Amino acid sequence: MDKKIAIQGIQGSFHHLVAQQYYHEEIEVMECMSFRELVAALVSGEADEAVMAIENSIAGSILPNYAMIDENNIKVIGEHYIPIDMNLMALPGQSIEKIKKVFSHPMALLQCKDFFKKYPHIKLIEDADTAEVAKRINEKELKHVGAVASKAAARIFNLEMLAQSIHTKKSNATRFLILSMKKKEPNGDIINKASLKFELESKRGSLVSVLNIIRDFDLDMTKIQSMPIIETPWKYSFFVDVTFEEYEGFQKAMEILEVMTEQLKVLGTYKNSL
Repeated sequence: MDKKIAIQGIQGSFHHLVAQQYYHEEIEVMECMSFRELVAALVSGEADEAVMAIENSIAGSILPNYAMIDENNIKVIGEHYIPIDMNLMALPGQSIEKIKKVFSHPMALLQCKDFFKKYPHIKLIEDADTAEVAKRINEKELKHVGAVASKAAARIFNLEMLAQSIHTKKSNATRFLILSMKKKEPNGDIINKASLKFELESKRGSLVSVLNIIRDFDLDMTKIQSMPIIETPWKYSFFVDVTFEEYEGFQKAMEILEVMTEQLKVLGTYKNSL
């Protein structure tokens, strides 16, 4: 039986491309129109695993996704980076000058804001998914309406590309997490990266002490993201990614951090894909 993988968006979306690239076996894709819907599918067991965008090299982190992973005790079992190539597309036979509205995911529009400064007559409208807009334009034959999406979406939904690679930074990439409700068992796989979440006492030097332990055990911190704890004003939780060479050293560091922090959660250990 094929694995059922939940993605945010539809076929032709960047989540769909990641699912195709990450899973080399046959998979069944479950289309979800929001990250909340994706999480619900995973938690209920309707989906076996899920692909979720977590950060972009231009637009930054998607903070609500960190919170949903934590709150639902979801496990991070892998990651995948994909270069993001944004393109403006519409029904065939139209020009940019005739386009009045462009719909796309808010992250996609943010990454292309410099391009659209040259076309002030175009109204930018946030939508749930890049590829879904392309599909809607095709099905409803919407004239004077554009989508910002992948080349795959243009191909699947028979749209004409009016401008290619319109994102501001050409080194634009997005990191996606591979999620499951079950912890990844090593089974001989390389495990050299971990995602953690911890909370600290509100006292001077507490974060520095944690960072010193990370350094002392030769863990390389690749990301740190703070998030306010809603119930406790001016108190923060930290989401951290670390890479390491020795799994035993990582485990020892976690034993010490468990004592030093008010709460420590290993969200997942997996293979570093960079």
